[in-house]
Amino acid sequence: MTAFNIVRFRVKPGYQQQFIAAHRGRNSGFTGFRGGALVKTGDNSFCFVGEWASLQKIVNARPQMIAMLDTFRDTLEDQGGGLGLTDAVSGEVVVKIAAPKTKKPKAKAKTAKRKKRR
Repeated sequence: MTAFNIVRFRVKPGYQQQFIAAHRGRNSGFTGFRGGALVKTGDNSFCFVGEWASLQKIVNARPQMIAMLDTFRDTLEDQGGGLGLTDAVSGEVVVKIAAPKTKKPKAKAKTAKRKKRR
């Protein structure tokens, strides 16, 4: 069953580009990882959202995810409230919401242009 992990980060001032670069073009190679997105949610705050084949695949990849986090850990600020550097949650999809279908524009009928004979 499809699962997602969501991780919230607060980046130290002046380290945004380094943090973004650490994610750009990265192919994680995690088994079961379907893709994800890094989302800027504020001046120094970001969320990563990842889609996975199952919750167990997320659990299995945690040591690798921690190793990846270690490569940019120095760019992060403590979240406060006892959270540490990251605020991570994960779980299985219980409702999938499809995007609305868009209507395709009707094809215009081709009008034959007749040449006038003179």
